[in-house]
Amino acid sequence: MSDEKDLQQLKREAAERAKQLAKERLAAKQAAEQTEPTLEQEDDVALAKKKAAAAKAKAAALAKQKAAETGDLSEEELAKKKAAAAAKAKAAAAAKAKNADVAEQKEETPSPNQPYLDKYVKVIEQHLGKDVLENAYINRLSKDVPTLVVKKDTYFKVAEFLKYNEQLSFDYLSELHGTDFQTHMEVYVHLYSYKNRQSVALKVKIDRDNPVIDSLVPLWPGANWPECEAYDLLGIRFEGHPNLIRIFLGENWVGYPLRKDYEPYDMEG
Repeated sequence: MSDEKDLQQLKREAAERAKQLAKERLAAKQAAEQTEPTLEQEDDVALAKKKAAAAKAKAAALAKQKAAETGDLSEEELAKKKAAAAAKAKAAAAAKAKNADVAEQKEETPSPNQPYLDKYVKVIEQHLGKDVLENAYINRLSKDVPTLVVKKDTYFKVAEFLKYNEQLSFDYLSELHGTDFQTHMEVYVHLYSYKNRQSVALKVKIDRDNPVIDSLVPLWPGANWPECEAYDLLGIRFEGHPNLIRIFLGENWVGYPLRKDYEPYDMEG
């Protein structure tokens, strides 16, 4: 009986020790889990680090791209850029001022053709009167050619005088064309004197709604085709022309292509 009791006591003690040992192992495992990450946890940490690095790299790339697009620069680079822009603006201002000075000096410098213009005006006014010219000037934009602006009703008379006066003798018509200024039409004639080796330009303004002016063909036969061209493209009619026809577009063409308000007409529309 006593032996049986002793055996049960030993079993109980063994069970208690096993239970205690199990508790100690469990406690040791829990402590290890708290202090040492598992393989799965290590993988999660590594992945998180990779994601953070990728996000940082992406943010840096975006910042760099934004800086390139907006022109964000460091203070030193910005200062250099401002200095370069200021120097460029200063150089441009200096060049502009220099050009203005040159232009002013050119305007102040008399044209070498001014004596010729004075001569033409003097001779015309002596023979035809002071009321035949509207204006007379040196055209700086066209090789300083002396230019006479005449009235519509004195256009032919002045042209005839320019040709036949012995002091002037403009025997060659080198150019004739018309221009639409929207408020009016203008006929421009360039004449040359082989005798005096001099040039003159003759201008006349005419009504845009009724663009009619005398023909110069009776004076210079070379005006024939240029006047036909001005008629064809602008609708300017030259009274006294021997055969005023449309030389490019034909008589059935609607409108005048060199007029500022010209709109093509569809014959088949």
